[in-house]
Amino acid sequence: MSRLLRASILLLLLASCGGGRFSAPRNLDDACAILSERPEYWRAMKDTERRWGIPVHVQMATIHQESKFVGNAKTPHRFALGIIPMGRQSTAYGYSQALDGTWEEYEQETRNRGARRDRIADATDFMGWYMDGSTKGLGISKWDARSQYLAYHEGRTGFAKGSYNAKSWLVDVADKVQRRSDRYAAQLASCGRS
Repeated sequence: MSRLLRASILLLLLASCGGGRFSAPRNLDDACAILSERPEYWRAMKDTERRWGIPVHVQMATIHQESKFVGNAKTPHRFALGIIPMGRQSTAYGYSQALDGTWEEYEQETRNRGARRDRIADATDFMGWYMDGSTKGLGISKWDARSQYLAYHEGRTGFAKGSYNAKSWLVDVADKVQRRSDRYAAQLASCGRS
């Protein structure tokens, strides 16, 4: 076999291994399938549940809504006049779609300076930290995926003011998050991961 052919095969093998780190699991409608395909998700979410008390199914439903489990998810670009790129819609990034400022607050409060939004363990820990704060500050149950999502999306001040009430589309999304959370909870119970 020639060196060029061997080098080409090696390059193809290496290329086929790359890029999958941030891809979504295959079956996003089945919590058990997600966790079987990505066991590191289960470990990360259970750690978050132990530390912050946020149930795995609430975390999963929120991550599904925010990023569809894509680790390097970003918001779409904005365009002026439909063609001139003006940057992204926000600084939201990663599994949890955490904004730059909120992520920095999380890093300071938890002293987790090396945390990365595209690492599932850090993203779920961030989500647990944020939702725990919503429970303490707003009295939202840690099991209430709908209200936790609304506070997560609108910020705690926006939630307290009821800003979501003027956004029927957001209320519909929050209802979907609750239904998905309930479905994930039932699925996790059926495969012994409750």
